[in-house]
Amino acid sequence: MSTPPPAPAGTGRAPAPRRWATPGRGGAVGMVLGGILSVQFGGALAATMFDRAGPAGMVTLRLCGAALVLLLVVRPRLRGRSRADWAVIAAFGLSLAAMNGLFYEALARMPIGAAVTVEFLGPLGLAAVLSRRLQHLGWVLMAAAGVFLLGYGSLTGLDPAGVVLALGAGVCWAGYILLSAETGRRSTGLDGLALASAAAAVLVLPVGLTAAGPALVRPDVLLVGLTVALLSSVVPYALELTALRALPSRVFGVLMSLEPAAAALAGLLVLGQVLTPVQLFAVGLVVSASIGAARSPARRPRTGAV
Repeated sequence: MSTPPPAPAGTGRAPAPRRWATPGRGGAVGMVLGGILSVQFGGALAATMFDRAGPAGMVTLRLCGAALVLLLVVRPRLRGRSRADWAVIAAFGLSLAAMNGLFYEALARMPIGAAVTVEFLGPLGLAAVLSRRLQHLGWVLMAAAGVFLLGYGSLTGLDPAGVVLALGAGVCWAGYILLSAETGRRSTGLDGLALASAAAAVLVLPVGLTAAGPALVRPDVLLVGLTVALLSSVVPYALELTALRALPSRVFGVLMSLEPAAAALAGLLVLGQVLTPVQLFAVGLVVSASIGAARSPARRPRTGAV
């Protein structure tokens, strides 16, 4: 049974069976950082194709490409699953499709660093709810202050529709974390993730075909779409899930808190998006709040609790 990353810094990516050699601590840290950069640079690369295939087209290529790779590599078991198992997998796939779809739509309206920072409120809020500690609520309020500053860190501010879409993606991210845990309890290895990815691909394919049409089969768009699928899904799965064998959950959570900063870097290098000093400070607030939440102790169980 796989165990997903801890909720305080959920990655939206679920662990695989432990088949690889355990890396050293330094190598594991490098793998996590590599996975973070891979995800964010994959998102920035997808944005370069929005003028040709649109956000819906690119998220379709990303999810379909990732599902194809996972199905071929994992070859998940189909028989012997209950209706409840399939219902959880379907819900998992829906959360995956909605999370990525909303995020890419937000990405078309605001800088990637800002979009990821706003989206990060989802897993951070979930951490506060699950921990039920006043300290975690303080971290969430700190992050919310950062997001508020982010919206007013320039003369024009952020696109309100983009902020709403990023917040929606964050809610779906929180749902993804919960459903990945439930799927992990019902599946072995990456079976559940592979099947959920296939469900997500089926859900977005009609939308992508309607929105992008023939653009989806253009060689340049297909090539970038496959690259995005590898960078944003397949490579991070492999790196992070191998690293989890050598890193404590809390260390992993602290490292994952760097996602907004990595997104800002990707936006600068790939898209030429420059955040104002106030917006960079806002990103720093959210990163600091996430690190604080990841380092804070979880609520202790009552004496005698199982």
